[in-house]
Amino acid sequence: MSIEHENKATMDAIMMITLRTPNSSLSIPPTPFSFSLSNTQLIPAEKHTQMAREKSNGLYLSVPSFFKCPISMDVMTSPVSLCTGVTYDRASIQKWLDSGHNTCPATMQVLQSTDVVPNLTLRRLIRVWSDSYLLRPESHASFNNHLAFDSIKKLINNEQTQGLSLGTLSSIVSFAKLSIENRESLAKLDGFVPMLARNLKTSNEIEVVELLVTALDLILPEQGVKEQLIKLNSDDSSLSPFSFVLQNGGLDARVSAARVLESLAAFDNESRRVIADQSTLLKELYRLTSSETDLKAVETGLSTLIVVSTSRQSKKELVRLGIVRTAGKILSGPENTAPLIEKFMKILEMVSTCTEGRTAISEDENCVSAVVHRLMKVSTAATDHGIGVIWSLCYMSRDRTAQEAAMRNNGLTKVLLVMQSNCSGTVRQMCGDLVKVFRVNSKSCLASYETRTTHITPY
Repeated sequence: MSIEHENKATMDAIMMITLRTPNSSLSIPPTPFSFSLSNTQLIPAEKHTQMAREKSNGLYLSVPSFFKCPISMDVMTSPVSLCTGVTYDRASIQKWLDSGHNTCPATMQVLQSTDVVPNLTLRRLIRVWSDSYLLRPESHASFNNHLAFDSIKKLINNEQTQGLSLGTLSSIVSFAKLSIENRESLAKLDGFVPMLARNLKTSNEIEVVELLVTALDLILPEQGVKEQLIKLNSDDSSLSPFSFVLQNGGLDARVSAARVLESLAAFDNESRRVIADQSTLLKELYRLTSSETDLKAVETGLSTLIVVSTSRQSKKELVRLGIVRTAGKILSGPENTAPLIEKFMKILEMVSTCTEGRTAISEDENCVSAVVHRLMKVSTAATDHGIGVIWSLCYMSRDRTAQEAAMRNNGLTKVLLVMQSNCSGTVRQMCGDLVKVFRVNSKSCLASYETRTTHITPY
């Protein structure tokens, strides 16, 4: 592991431990204000942060808020903590105390003691951050905004003769993760997206391709990026890097690859068609939904499949891969995360529009009963998708196996409840169709119920 990656891992670990420890010496000011010595008035921290952010040629450097002294709003060089738990730069708080104040500038609490304690943990964090989280050239010169902008421009100009190194890409990704402003600046930089696209086509190192895909994932929501990427990747071979990452990459990179594919498919119909025609991509996206215990990965895989799999052929392929079996397993299990349930219900509704999908759902011993069970108390979207699944099987296909499975799980009662709820007109119509089917085939008390009045004579 390189020093850069080791430092990054160290920083992440220290930050996680420090921020989760209630009695940690690292303290973040509890109020949304910072105190200015120059005019002795409270200034909103958001405005102060905006004032403190430097801008050079459209490129920003965003400093984590708890690295800044609440008084000077500069990155602390010698962080110390008061008895209130708030941390300041030594020079700033000493000037405050020397001027005769006996209160904490951030909280305005009266200080029981004016002693300060060095915040060694925060000092370590700032040092690691300054070493590892800033964009810099290979000479490891210190970062500034001019250098960042010039370094990226130089990379773009020299791209024909030299590719992006792993260290440079890692720094670019870290820089993009720091703030929205950084991502906007990178997206607007002429030649930056084409540079990433060219490297995607030529690189065969998994670590490099992972970082390239991650960088694209970070800037893809910015204006104009999707259009550039679609124009630069007009042939089928342009999807090979995403298959490569989905097959061989780490979980985070695979999630990033799926998100990029989802964004492109949602934005451009031709891209959707090309992605859907790639059986390898569908297989790997399905694998993301079925073999991971990470809910974010499962949800991302499902979201991408929902956007991509609109053609009959892609739906048949999903059924062949086993999406119905996976959905039945999840829906019949203890998982109660509403977005996850909604997406599985949605994808079942999609595949139920083709014969192969309806057959697979009907033959799966868990699927129909699980869908009926999840009709209520999840979300309106899950209910609508569930009704769509049952309607396709029980009304449109008149599948006796599905009808019996639905009735065994109190399907008629639940459909009536949905019908009486604040559902859409389309869902209410489907519920009406299902009630007719269930009542014709039902032997339940509800189907043959007759109203009778029994008079009981009191004593």
